Amino acid sequence: MATSKLDERRLMNDEEYTLVEQTRYPVLGKLEDAALKELTQRLRERRDRARDIAHRQRREVRGKGRQTTAFEKQDAGNRQKARILAEALTRINSERTRRKAEELRANAHRAFALRQGSEAPARPDAGRTPRKGMRKNASSRRDRIVRPMDVGRVSQAGKRAQAVRDSA
Repeated sequence: MATSKLDERRLMNDEEYTLVEQTRYPVLGKLEDAALKELTQRLRERRDRARDIAHRQRREVRGKGRQTTAFEKQDAGNRQKARILAEALTRINSERTRRKAEELRANAHRAFALRQGSEAPARPDAGRTPRKGMRKNASSRRDRIVRPMDVGRVSQAGKRAQAVRDSA
């Protein structure tokens, strides 16, 4: 559930409130990356501190720690403060994700423009493709002089011719 600015102002000191205000648009969109990183770090420290204080106070109410807290509602402000700071961190993380996606998109557009502008590389012929039906493979064996069905007839004719020559 979102917290009103009036409640935020009531729960936090001036410095924390200023930090949380920087996490809202349009201020968040105008921050530089370095400033965004520093703001994230400072908010995390504040959130962790508020969460730890709330945790310690809840333990004290249950009687687990030092008995300095007298009633249960004592830590409600710290829990709410931790929640407000966590919401601010969520807004910052969303902005960082958005910026990263924007950067990746810009890189993709730049790469596409470079690819469109460059000449197509000279590539070798693709060779046989099944585009116009299957074609005969080129044989790696030597070319035949005689058709296979004539091989026996020709060799027999050669034998006879040799026999005629030998007998004469």
